[in-house]
Amino acid sequence: MSLDTAAPGAFAPRPGSAPLLSVEGVTRHFTVSGARIDVLHDCTFQVERGEVVAIVGQSGSGKSTLLNLLGLLDRPSGGTYTFDGVDTTRLGEGPRSRLRGEGVGFVFQQFHLLERRTALANVGVPMVLAGVPLLRRRARARELLEAVGLGHRLHSQPHQLSGGEQQRVALARALSREPALILADEPTGALDAASSTMIMEQLLEQARIRDAAVVVVTHDPKVAARADRVVELVEGRTR
Repeated sequence: MSLDTAAPGAFAPRPGSAPLLSVEGVTRHFTVSGARIDVLHDCTFQVERGEVVAIVGQSGSGKSTLLNLLGLLDRPSGGTYTFDGVDTTRLGEGPRSRLRGEGVGFVFQQFHLLERRTALANVGVPMVLAGVPLLRRRARARELLEAVGLGHRLHSQPHQLSGGEQQRVALARALSREPALILADEPTGALDAASSTMIMEQLLEQARIRDAAVVVVTHDPKVAARADRVVELVEGRTR
């Protein structure tokens, strides 16, 4: 599969539909001890609704920085980032936070589960922050855990779960508010081969069911091969 192009017979956007996200000429630099460090340079690409895109590149190429921008955890130094029709570069912190909470789900290499809470409670955390009533929250969390094959683990705490099971809890948590975009940062990096395969199958299946786009940062060629399209970052530039 060539980089930044779709494989034959792969995903095709709906005719006339606007991309879910559009990155146009985005740059990002930081100042450290008075010295400017340029991380991203003129990045430009789009992701359609329901599309799965893998971002690959060497360590230090800017993958995590780009993912933070897509997830509205950081702002670009230049260029524009449009998400779901909204120019996010013009938003204040309050609207950005609301758009992130409602529109983006995150899955990380480290699971970031609350150690003293059950799987059910962990999946419910984003809904607590959104003010979803308790009974609806519990029903939704149960539904999601059943969807990822953990209906029998509702009341287990993280230390009682395998790595693959913990990542499935994290995936269910990412889906809890029906995001249009799922961002996954090395989601299989801490797992064995069998668990990695299961997590990717679950991630892609749940995204398809919900017509959510997925952007996954990965070093694993097997994960990248599951994407509809691959975007490569080379020294902070997309190609």
